Amino acid sequence: MTRRLTAAFLVAIAAVVVATAARAADPKEIPITIENNRFSPEEIKVKAGEPFVLVVTNKDKAPEEFESKDLRIEKVVPAGKTMKIRVRALKPGTYPFVGEYHEKTAKGRIIAE
Repeated sequence: MTRRLTAAFLVAIAAVVVATAARAADPKEIPITIENNRFSPEEIKVKAGEPFVLVVTNKDKAPEEFESKDLRIEKVVPAGKTMKIRVRALKPGTYPFVGEYHEKTAKGRIIAE
């Protein structure tokens, strides 16, 4: 009986270790809001070489398209909704983005350092 308990205990410990490692490997989530046809924050700093997820919340009453030609991303975020956008690991540099439906006011940039 002791061997079974020991084996079960070791399996349980291994499962916890694997789950913790998987969570640690999840990309960082960065919140960004669209409100009054503007992004907030307008500047996002990320670590170069690490993927991340933008969690975009549109608080406006109309949809907005998050677009970055440099990142090759075009995603429509419906009014009142939140969308997660996965971004690949970036080389050091600045990557502009706009809200395509309101390009004059909805502007921002991601800086990978």
